[in-house]
Amino acid sequence: MERPDIPDVLDREFTVASPNEVWCGDITYVWAQGRWHYLAAVIDLYARRAVGWAFSPKPDADLVIKALDMAYEQRGRPQNVLFHSGQGSQYGSRSFRWRLWRYRFKQSMSRRGNCHDNAV
Repeated sequence: MERPDIPDVLDREFTVASPNEVWCGDITYVWAQGRWHYLAAVIDLYARRAVGWAFSPKPDADLVIKALDMAYEQRGRPQNVLFHSGQGSQYGSRSFRWRLWRYRFKQSMSRRGNCHDNAV
């Protein structure tokens, strides 16, 4: 579902001038111990490395919140970070959006069907 209320603020500007300016999040899945598990990662576009992650048997909003919380704490609780992701329901959930608001982050989402918008 297209989220017109969450625009693509990043607009494929993947070069960033300083740490904690733009973070990107995504989810992938891993087959382990006979079933699927889900990994959510948060990367800092400046450092080009993971700054937060979480692993869970369910790909729900709690998974992406845990990854965001880890990054937030590891990076010294920064503010005014732009958080960019695809349009997964986890990132559009009320609980995730509330957490971004609490941290004073701004949200950006890829356009529907444009995988290059979140290529990093």
